[in-house]
Amino acid sequence: MESKKAVVRRDDFIFGTRAVMEAIRAGRPIDKVLIRNGLSNELFGELYGLIRENGVAFQYVPAEKMDRITRKNHQGVIALLSVVEFHRLEDLLPGIYERGEDPLILVLDQVTDVRNFGAIVRSAECAAVHVVIIPEKGAARVNEDAMKTSAGALNLVPVCRVSNPGKAVDFLRQSGVRVVAATEKGGNLYTAAVMAGPLAIIVGSEEHGISPILLQKADELVKIPLFGKIGSLNVSVAASLMLFEAVRQRNAS
Repeated sequence: MESKKAVVRRDDFIFGTRAVMEAIRAGRPIDKVLIRNGLSNELFGELYGLIRENGVAFQYVPAEKMDRITRKNHQGVIALLSVVEFHRLEDLLPGIYERGEDPLILVLDQVTDVRNFGAIVRSAECAAVHVVIIPEKGAARVNEDAMKTSAGALNLVPVCRVSNPGKAVDFLRQSGVRVVAATEKGGNLYTAAVMAGPLAIIVGSEEHGISPILLQKADELVKIPLFGKIGSLNVSVAASLMLFEAVRQRNAS
């Protein structure tokens, strides 16, 4: 089951309104800005403008959550740092086609456990995945733990963080990418799905699975057969099975 708690190390965040503003202006890779519920003043207005102008993910949270990260004078603003730069899907996809390659893209929906995320990216790099897509909300932190678990693969595989996963999937389909979702609701086995050619694979967490909107947008729903008493595979294992079935089919075609 996906873990809902994460330890934030001292070197993993910046706190204070002006410090966070300077980090944004300097182009520091920021995973998310946490803002205390009800915060409102002139300086915050300036920070909010910077956040929106630069497309930085943000979330309003209770003061208690911020105090668990640091007891110092955070002024109601904490920036959680990322260990990688995020990319725009619209910038990457055309280049893949221009190189004469069939895109292989992995979409992670509601995968919140950092170690699972890191393990998935490691498998993605081994399968020569071009892009990993994650949502702004409800995704694992892209931090040092994720980097360590990925064995450095996060330095090699571009990560796109999107505000609307549904629109990202629409963009993929409009760009000629077939979308296959791994879910127990699937009708066919994953080995029977067509995975050669431009492909995006969607996997979700063990706890929540894939959101209904993404299931509706997929071209095909497939399942991985299970014969034991446990109802689901670890999401990193499921992602690996899907990816390397795609690799098998591509190499056979």
